[in-house]
Amino acid sequence: MVLLVNLARVVFAPLLGEFILFFGVDRATVGIVATLVWLGSAVLRVPTGWLLTRVPRHRVVLGTGVVLVVASGVTASATTVETLMVGAVSMGLASGAYFVAANPLVSELFPDRVGRAMGIHGTASQLAAVGVAPFVTLVLAVGPDLVPRLPFVSAAWQLVFVCVGLAAAVVTLALFVTARSTDLPDAGAADRDLLGAARTEWRVILTGIVILGFTGFVWQGLFNFYELYMVSKGLPATTARNMLTVVFGAGVPAFFLSGRLADNLPRIPYILGVLVSFVVSVFVLTMTTSLVGLVVVTAVVGYVIHSLFPALDAYLLDTLPDESRGSAYSVYSFGMMIFQASGSGAVGTLTDFGYAFDEVFFWFSVGLAVVVTGLIALQRAGRIPN
Repeated sequence: MVLLVNLARVVFAPLLGEFILFFGVDRATVGIVATLVWLGSAVLRVPTGWLLTRVPRHRVVLGTGVVLVVASGVTASATTVETLMVGAVSMGLASGAYFVAANPLVSELFPDRVGRAMGIHGTASQLAAVGVAPFVTLVLAVGPDLVPRLPFVSAAWQLVFVCVGLAAAVVTLALFVTARSTDLPDAGAADRDLLGAARTEWRVILTGIVILGFTGFVWQGLFNFYELYMVSKGLPATTARNMLTVVFGAGVPAFFLSGRLADNLPRIPYILGVLVSFVVSVFVLTMTTSLVGLVVVTAVVGYVIHSLFPALDAYLLDTLPDESRGSAYSVYSFGMMIFQASGSGAVGTLTDFGYAFDEVFFWFSVGLAVVVTGLIALQRAGRIPN
């Protein structure tokens, strides 16, 4: 299930070039489309947190599967960029509600090894990101032969969302059957006050928002335009698209290993070390031009950024108590997602104004370095909750 909801978020990245050709729009417009996916992922996070105070987590997860099926159908049928934007928001809605409900559920299923559990869950999510470029490439290759035989489909890219919708329907049904035969935890039974949880745990929530909000802003802008960024560095279009596979492929071992490291290392120093590594790797990427160098640095960027996600989730979900975990996590998720979602739109707008990708990402890395420096100072002063 997490593979599919993450696929719904990242599948737009390798299709931005197709959208530009099909709808006749500029990069700023498709950047907004990518931003809308992540804004959609943010919008329902607090309402989902409130819903979790009334409804068991697994039922909310099942509901997100239904939303994903409908959203895939809307996106697949888009013939105008406005409809595409509605579909993008809808795909994001499903993913946002899923993570708010499923991440606390996974941590409560394995309370003695939260980092390991989140690492496994994240690895499954990352497999979608790894496979998205080959998946899109395959569909775009066979699509022209299939499109004339299918109703309601006029372009190969629409088949991508047809496939996602069909898979989501099957997996949602399978999850429903599995949940009925599983003894699920009731650790969140006392979590009934969303606003109270936010007031009590505001320091932990704010720490998470600052860390992933600013870092995610840079990451969103980077990976959504990664294909076009690589083309601007002189790579052929097919090679540039498959560089997404490299950046996401490096995230598979990162999720798996980082979750375990988060269980065995001081979490805040470990997280700050990951942030420093990400800043340095993005800076080096802007200075790299050779194919071999780009492959190596791309792999490093992918490994480092994906090491952050399970480590931060383990920190948050293990620090937050049972009586406020789901509610506080939803508030954190909303805050960090709203901020980072604008990264794609910012990159699209800046490059349309004439700034080069290298120039944009160089200054993004400088800005993030300032934030990380402030976090390190706060950690040394003992001001970050641990």
